Amino acid sequence: MDSKKLEILMTAIDLGSFSKASEVVGYTQSGLTHMVDSLERDIGLTLVRRDHNGITLTKEGEMLIPSIREFLRANAKLENQITAITDKKRDTIRVAAYASIAMHWMPEILYRFRRVCPNIDVDLRMVDNAIEPFELLEKGRTDVIFAAKQAGFSCDWTSLCQDAMYAILPPDYPLDGQETFPIEAFEGKEFLMPYGKFDLDVKAALSANNVKPKIRPCHVDDETVIRMVGKGLGLSMMAKMMIRGRTNSVTAVPIEPATGRELGMGLHMRESMPDGILRLRECVLAFIGTLPGTESRFKIRDMSK
Repeated sequence: MDSKKLEILMTAIDLGSFSKASEVVGYTQSGLTHMVDSLERDIGLTLVRRDHNGITLTKEGEMLIPSIREFLRANAKLENQITAITDKKRDTIRVAAYASIAMHWMPEILYRFRRVCPNIDVDLRMVDNAIEPFELLEKGRTDVIFAAKQAGFSCDWTSLCQDAMYAILPPDYPLDGQETFPIEAFEGKEFLMPYGKFDLDVKAALSANNVKPKIRPCHVDDETVIRMVGKGLGLSMMAKMMIRGRTNSVTAVPIEPATGRELGMGLHMRESMPDGILRLRECVLAFIGTLPGTESRFKIRDMSK
């Protein structure tokens, strides 16, 4: 059954004439009449009478009209459903991550995720502030964050690993064969402080050991801080993830006593987690398990506790 012919027939019947219907559907009156004639031949029944006053339904037409209307409504519903399925937008998971994590972790994580969830897109956003991911999560502007645990923020937190703190020293700094750097050795030294709230972990480590270097704030990125240290402009301290692949011009050794930050994955707290996000977390944990020398925890907990 040709639904287009049926729609034209119903338009003509509702308007009372082929001439009025032709103005609505965009066909010539002769073309519209031809389509209705063709429909009547298809079903073997005369449905309308034509006269100078317009058109009226035959007895057979009156009997069939309710079913035709029902058929057209069902057909329209089916077409809408088909369109909704074929034009459905791909699901998207919004992710905010520290630049260092985005650089060193996310390519492999996204590769793994694409293999298991090819129909879900990931919108990755790099941030240069330690607390910005948590603020984005609280405001509903991201779905997943990768960051260092911060006090004062609540979320569904998955602890992934410890990111050790390293002393960043000029290449000619006298270590006297030591493979670690005692944190108290920063006392009174020129110290270039990382920016973007990444100083929180550094300040916490210094404060916990009652160490007071001569802090020189630097409103530049961590790469520039490292280069400044390489030129002998001071010392610094950063997490291992932040300095990875950037230590050619400096000496980098672990802090003693060992200290660091907890890296993890944060989600909105909810009773039922979307399947795509659960699959993403599975990919993250699988990836973390492959990292050499990484203390993986795989604990899932509420950060507010």
